[in-house]
Amino acid sequence: MLDSQDSRTVETQEKRKAQHWVRVLAQYREPSTGRSLTEVAITLLPFIGIWALAWWVMSYSYILAFVLGAANALFLLRLFAIQHDCGHGALFKNRHLSDWTGRIIGVLTLTPYDVWRRTHAAHHGTAGNLDKRGMGDIHTMTVEEYQALSKLGKLQYRLYRNPFVLFGFGPSYLFFLQNRLPIGLMKQGRYWASAMTTNLSIIVLFGVIWYFGGLAPLLLIALPSILIAATAGMWLFYVQHQFECTQWAPDTDWQMHHAALHGSSYYVLPKVLQWFSANIGIHHVHHVYSRIPFYRLPEVLKDHAELAKINRMNIRESLRNARLHLWDDKTQRLLSFAQARQLYG
Repeated sequence: MLDSQDSRTVETQEKRKAQHWVRVLAQYREPSTGRSLTEVAITLLPFIGIWALAWWVMSYSYILAFVLGAANALFLLRLFAIQHDCGHGALFKNRHLSDWTGRIIGVLTLTPYDVWRRTHAAHHGTAGNLDKRGMGDIHTMTVEEYQALSKLGKLQYRLYRNPFVLFGFGPSYLFFLQNRLPIGLMKQGRYWASAMTTNLSIIVLFGVIWYFGGLAPLLLIALPSILIAATAGMWLFYVQHQFECTQWAPDTDWQMHHAALHGSSYYVLPKVLQWFSANIGIHHVHHVYSRIPFYRLPEVLKDHAELAKINRMNIRESLRNARLHLWDDKTQRLLSFAQARQLYG
């Protein structure tokens, strides 16, 4: 067992090491314009092609059209991941090109780009900070905060953290309702403009589809692809930070790069899913240096094997994380409600 002095020394060393990785990873930040354009093309064109095929097939089989729409969720998910890189200014050297690529993709993902970019930047700037929760994250309470709640408050938090709510109702609420307003940024005109322009563009796009095809293509092609992609995206975001040995600390002890490296997971996915998720599973590297283009993240792990050993989890292991709900300051780990009750009553 380490005494408190030794523990502080180890923690200080870890924080310095995390800062060291920032300097190391900076060499991977430069994107290739040709590669970035290719990645956009090989994602957007198949997405449009499958949409067109599903619409044509709908004349012969509603079931097959639905299956194609559901399968297209994979390309929609990858489009969102590309939009994510645009938000970090990682996809193109030209910031305007990154932003306008992100805004156009945001219409397809039902996400107002400028609003999302701002809230996501807040997430990166405060991830793991107990005193700065609330924007761009999944709400996580400490054991002490939960114990201090009323019965109604506990019930509300339990419902929120229930997998059927978080991954069932949650994605629909986020992408169909919450994204329609600049939540958290309601007093700033530029974010209202982003939200309303995106809303208007979505209305026009869906209106054109309705005019030429009626409700059928919206219900059989658009809806399944959006819901499946949104659910997959919510799950990926969840497992990237919600795991047993993640990192949370009060503001006085919090260090951004240490929290980024040790509070984010390395989600080891099969190659095909890694491609469709645009390597977002290499999340600890992304959080330490978010300007690295997604297609260079595997290069980082190849060059620095040490990073491939941090917070690794596969799909089977990740499923256990859905039962974790409360951060425990004493044991420095995320607990389930049952574990918290067993430890503290």
